[in-house]
Amino acid sequence: MQTDGNRLCRLLARTLLTAFLLTTAMAGYAQQTPDDYYRAEFVILERIIDPDAVNERMVNQKVAAPTNTNKDLYSVTGDGNVISSLKLQPRSQLHLGSAANRLEASGRYRVLMSAGWYEAFPPNYKGQPLRVEIGDWLAQAGQREIEGHITIDRQRYLHVAVHLNHWQEASVAASPIAQGNPDQASDSSTAANAELAIKPDIPLELLTWIRETRRMRSEEIHFLDSPTIGVLVFFRKIEAN
Repeated sequence: MQTDGNRLCRLLARTLLTAFLLTTAMAGYAQQTPDDYYRAEFVILERIIDPDAVNERMVNQKVAAPTNTNKDLYSVTGDGNVISSLKLQPRSQLHLGSAANRLEASGRYRVLMSAGWYEAFPPNYKGQPLRVEIGDWLAQAGQREIEGHITIDRQRYLHVAVHLNHWQEASVAASPIAQGNPDQASDSSTAANAELAIKPDIPLELLTWIRETRRMRSEEIHFLDSPTIGVLVFFRKIEAN
């Protein structure tokens, strides 16, 4: 009987400890949730237009090397797998999910990414750049057509910085020799084709980009765009129950 009594005491102690830890955790969550805990949502879309219709001429625009970061928001590998450092929620659970569906149904847009997750953004939060790699696979360049990063910071208010490049594979320009001598043009073209067969990394051309930082108001949909790509952003504060 004494053994049973000891077991009962140990069970009661464990129960009380579990209840205490759960209450402490819930209290900490309640203290953090009203001001700091949000659901962040991003949708990136591509306008379905002919690249030749884009008035911007950004071929010679200098572009910095990709930012070194170890966090992925949404990166699609060459074989189609999605990599993310975040616990992403299904599109059906996102506030922006219906907007993404309407844009796709219009036939004028292609949704390339829909991502939402829960995270605390306390005051003076400095977020790491979140890598984005989406769109068509540019085989000769070995990358996606849209790449860059998105950064979330919070001073007094939330701010989102979008840094995205929209690339296309460059056409092979005729050499000066080929333009000056028709007889040499054929030899030059053959040599160029042979070089491409050996070295298929045709340079990329920048089609458009987004470089914008904007203050985010909670419960409002924000739209950042370029002639070919757009980013919908939405934050919802998670209130304590």
